[in-house]
Amino acid sequence: MSIKKGKVVVGMSGGVDSSVAALLLKEQGYDVVGVTMQIWQDEDACSIEENGGCCGLSAVDDARKVAEKLEIPYYVMNFKKEFKANVMDYFVEEYLRGHTPNPCIACNRYVKWEALLKRSLEIGADYIATGHYARIEQLTNGRYAIRNSVTAAKDQTYALYNLTQYQLAHTLMPVGAYPKEEIRKMAEEAGLPIAHKPDSQEICFVPDNDYASFIEREAGERVPGMGNFVTKDGIILGQHKGITHYTIGQRKGLNLAMGHPVFVTQIRPETDEVVIGEHEDVFSTELDCNKLNFMSIAELEKPRKVLAKIRYAHKGTMCTIEKTGEDTVHCTFDEPVRAVTKGQAVVFYDGEFVLGGGTII
Repeated sequence: MSIKKGKVVVGMSGGVDSSVAALLLKEQGYDVVGVTMQIWQDEDACSIEENGGCCGLSAVDDARKVAEKLEIPYYVMNFKKEFKANVMDYFVEEYLRGHTPNPCIACNRYVKWEALLKRSLEIGADYIATGHYARIEQLTNGRYAIRNSVTAAKDQTYALYNLTQYQLAHTLMPVGAYPKEEIRKMAEEAGLPIAHKPDSQEICFVPDNDYASFIEREAGERVPGMGNFVTKDGIILGQHKGITHYTIGQRKGLNLAMGHPVFVTQIRPETDEVVIGEHEDVFSTELDCNKLNFMSIAELEKPRKVLAKIRYAHKGTMCTIEKTGEDTVHCTFDEPVRAVTKGQAVVFYDGEFVLGGGTII
């Protein structure tokens, strides 16, 4: 008889990654419980079904089938309130401020970890687990840090930089040790019904990718109306649809007849202006960030050379980081980076490990 390693609640989205996470942990001797987080706000079954993603009825259906196949208990837990406050409301408020938010990072930190971990520990679990492509390791300094997954193509460490030491100590991420093809193969060999289910790409609560319409529905009269496209010197170039329609570095959908490609370089919510510039205007060599979370180190005591990623798909650029205040870091890049965007995360890497990160201000 195998010795149980402890009880783990696996957050199951109905996708292949979280399903295989549950499979692997069961094989490793954990007492596994499957949970799908109900975060969708609308109770109407038709609209939930349409919205799908990681929080619709189809997710519950698929996750339940996998749990049955794995012979593990399965529950749906309601986190609608936490999701609305920490993810959807935050998303809307950031756009109204002229920022570009990162809802998956907020969801990871405050819903998937804070809320799910709290509830899981309350029901006697030792850990929670997810299907993220990342690894958690305890370093020689005693701290827990997230390490890049073995497959760069699917690496999800950027969206996890904000987790606390306590959360990391109670988290398992078994999928990070394998490439995606192998995960699909395992699902197939285990006869899991979701082995060939495609990955979800869009933000789950904006399945049609029309952020502006979502913000209009949520914020109503608070949504800023039309304003001016201007040059950095204040020359008016035309009218725009409202600042919530734009993000830094954007080129498409501007409808400006300039005779050559132009880009959004700045959003000014106080005057409802969107600043337009040339290609070179989108590049910068420095940024400041706050809302810091350090992971592989307890504190940044002196300037340090790291690799920084300024968005999920950014390969990373070497830079020097330095504390400039209690909760601020200044980052100077070795070479210019494109479209530094307020509200996005900047994540610092020391080799394969997440050193920490913050929110670009």
